[in-house]
Amino acid sequence: MRGGGIGVNGAREIDVQFRAVTKRFGEVTAVDCVDLDVHAGEFLALLGPSGCGKTTSLRMIAGFEQATEGDILIGGVSAVGLPPYRRNVNTVFQQFALFPHMSVVDNVGYGLKQRRVGKAERRRKALEALEMVRLRGLELRRPYELSGGQQQRVALARALVLEPRVLLLDEPLGALDLKLRKEMQIELKRIHQEVGLTFVFVTHDQEEAMAMSDRIAVMNHGRIEQLDEPRAMYDRPATPFVADFIGDMNHLEGTLGERSNGSWTLDAGAGVVVRGERVVADAQPGEQVRAGLRPEQMTLHAAGSGGEPVTVVTKMYLGHQIQVVGRLRNGALMIVRQSRESVETTVDSATEGDAVELRWSDHAPLLLGAPSTQEPRRSDE
Repeated sequence: MRGGGIGVNGAREIDVQFRAVTKRFGEVTAVDCVDLDVHAGEFLALLGPSGCGKTTSLRMIAGFEQATEGDILIGGVSAVGLPPYRRNVNTVFQQFALFPHMSVVDNVGYGLKQRRVGKAERRRKALEALEMVRLRGLELRRPYELSGGQQQRVALARALVLEPRVLLLDEPLGALDLKLRKEMQIELKRIHQEVGLTFVFVTHDQEEAMAMSDRIAVMNHGRIEQLDEPRAMYDRPATPFVADFIGDMNHLEGTLGERSNGSWTLDAGAGVVVRGERVVADAQPGEQVRAGLRPEQMTLHAAGSGGEPVTVVTKMYLGHQIQVVGRLRNGALMIVRQSRESVETTVDSATEGDAVELRWSDHAPLLLGAPSTQEPRRSDE
């Protein structure tokens, strides 16, 4: 196994490169003139709603689809026209596709057998791969004797044993229940750090991408809207779509007021005024715009404390957090999440219909430009 390397002139090596890649299916453009560099040894997530082009992009790297236009390079060599078996990549799918009549160790070593690796060497490598995914001792079992999480580890070991340059993961955790999925997220990250291979991971789950990836490429309508580290993408979204798609967002619509010293104001009606400093999509004073506020960037306080009045609609306890849905004076609903330790006693005891107040800093709101014509598609669709 190898880690990410530094090339000549101190530049990072690139394992996969898209150069103006377009893929069409008839009149439908699935991937639209995408440029992308995947660095050696990184964990890159392709994230977006259904139909955004992420899976098609992965399939073009694997060789299951060919680009209509542009070039795809793997290890600096064009892969256009090459069949999957001639590319130094391997894919782990959502469906494990294990051979039910074979033992675990034979499933893992199957690809090596196809490459005519000797039986003793094949078994040695397969056992090493099973050690890597923490399944030693289960090598003689059949797939049906394993849990879903264990079967996914077998599929992962089968891919890793071939020592590909790039490991492609096509929503590999989608068939697992929530608890197993969380466990496998940790395992995948650990394995990635241990083996040092380049991972390209397709998911529609924003939390999964944020938790596991070194960088995320958010795709929409066949294009990459932003490519960045998770924290930077969350704090500094490049487009309104990214701001809406990454994390939860409350929206307030109204009229943009005068601008001064880099700050802006939004009159949302009924005395609700939002002041902010961050701009994702600009607009001119007097235009109808929307602002975004994340639930965790607001706090609730007792009535009369100088915040924005809000009426409690519902309150829920989410483990270590409390979530309150409140209605502002203009009728807009706002979702607020706080740690239970930081919630004031008055708010903690508030029930439906009670009056509390909402606060946020001027740095919290995002100016998102003109009101959206449709609701953003969430990550669970």
